[in-house]
Amino acid sequence: MTRRIRWLCVSLVFALVVGLACAAAAADGTKVDQATWPVEQGAKQIGRGDIGPGFKEMFTGIGHTVAEGAKFSGNRIGEFFKKRTSEGGADLQQ
Repeated sequence: MTRRIRWLCVSLVFALVVGLACAAAAADGTKVDQATWPVEQGAKQIGRGDIGPGFKEMFTGIGHTVAEGAKFSGNRIGEFFKKRTSEGGADLQQ
């Protein structure tokens, strides 16, 4: 693999990791934070030249991050609507 392609892969992976880390920081879930760790490790492996195992670990981590982020977001949205409907129901009863 040429150096140019390797740097392109590393920079794309870095951008992906930073984007996922920002999303994980916005969500206050420890499971989301734990799921981003394999993405980081995979990106580091790719940077060292271990392309196959690095991509496998990175994409497994991405899958877990997306799943945990969706669960966390769903819970937060559910809490929001429960709060809104309970407030709205109190207004209608008075």
